[in-house]
Amino acid sequence: MLSSRQLETSISTHARGGLRGRRQRGFTLMELIVATMILIILTSMALPLAKVTIKREKEKELRRDLWEMRDAIDRYKDAADRGGFQTKVDSQNYPPTLEDLVKGVDVQGKKVRFLRKIPIDPMTGTTEWGMRSMQDDPDSDSWGGQSVFDVYTKSTGEALDGTKYKDW
Repeated sequence: MLSSRQLETSISTHARGGLRGRRQRGFTLMELIVATMILIILTSMALPLAKVTIKREKEKELRRDLWEMRDAIDRYKDAADRGGFQTKVDSQNYPPTLEDLVKGVDVQGKKVRFLRKIPIDPMTGTTEWGMRSMQDDPDSDSWGGQSVFDVYTKSTGEALDGTKYKDW
């Protein structure tokens, strides 16, 4: 137990600034600058990776959309080849437009749709797709309008693997 004299000495020492010996809490300016620089470096490394990841996801979406539409075109042609419905003579049993895949055709009194909706091109942000018919030149960017044999994106961009999106 402390005597009253020891207690007085302890209290007066504390009151006179005995806290000066304690270290103050907080960060120095140099520590804050170093921490900020580390965050800037990490952020600058993460941004290009994020851009590549976003582009890769758009490319996956583009491949899926192209596959979906081409599959619908093939199913339409297959049903027409089997005599399920009538097509125009010069169409070679391909659909007249992409909208016809969405609207569907009557097969024995039943409406058959081949595509739920025309997907939005992830590269252009529109539902406008490039189309080719059997009569078109394979390298042409213009559509003759006879039928839809193939679809492609109208984007002029280049993929991560170096190929042009319109060539997919």
